[in-house]
Amino acid sequence: MKQVGITGGIGTGKSTVCRLFSLLGIPVYDADQKAKRLYETDETLQQEVKSLFGEDLFVDGKLQRTLLAARVFGKPEELHKLNNLVHPAVARDYQFWKTKQPNAPYVLREAALLFEAGADRGLDAVLVVTSPLELRIERVKARDPLRKETEIRAIIDRQWPEEKKIALASHVIHNDGLQALIPQVLKVHQELIN
Repeated sequence: MKQVGITGGIGTGKSTVCRLFSLLGIPVYDADQKAKRLYETDETLQQEVKSLFGEDLFVDGKLQRTLLAARVFGKPEELHKLNNLVHPAVARDYQFWKTKQPNAPYVLREAALLFEAGADRGLDAVLVVTSPLELRIERVKARDPLRKETEIRAIIDRQWPEEKKIALASHVIHNDGLQALIPQVLKVHQELIN
C-alpha cells in the first residue's frame, strides 16, 4: 500500500482537500488531531511530558494545553524537546493505524509540519496544498474569530515557506479560490492509484 503525505501551512485548506480524498474512500490519518488525543491516551507520552515540563500539566488525565503552551511558547529549545516526545508517539500511532487499512490503494498522512518533523521519510509521495497568504489569514480568522492577525502571521512565520514545501512535493494542489479543487484531487487520485 502506498503512503502519501499531505501538508500545507495553516489556512491552506488541507482539511478540505482531505475530506475530498475521504469521499473517494481514501483513509486519512490526521497527525495534528491524533497528537492531541495521544496527550491524553498514551501513558508513556504523558510521563515523558510530566518529567520534562511538570506534573501539574495534567489534571485528571487531561492536558492543560494553555499551561503547556506558556512553558514552550517563544522558547525554541523547549518546543524542540516537546516535539521530540510528540513526533515519535504520533509516528508509532500512525504505523499501528496503517495496519488497520489493508484494502486501501493508498493512505494519506495529514500533518501541518510533515517536512519539519521528518515525517516525509518513507512516504511514496507528498502532496502540498497551497494558498495565497491573505486568503490563508482570512480562512483562519473565519474559523477562529478570536485569533488576531498578528498571531496568525506568527504561526505562518514559524512554518516552512510554501516554496520550500513545493520544491519537495510530488504533487501540488492550489486552493486559491480560482482553480476548482475537485478536478485537482481527482487528477492526483488517478496518478496515485495507477
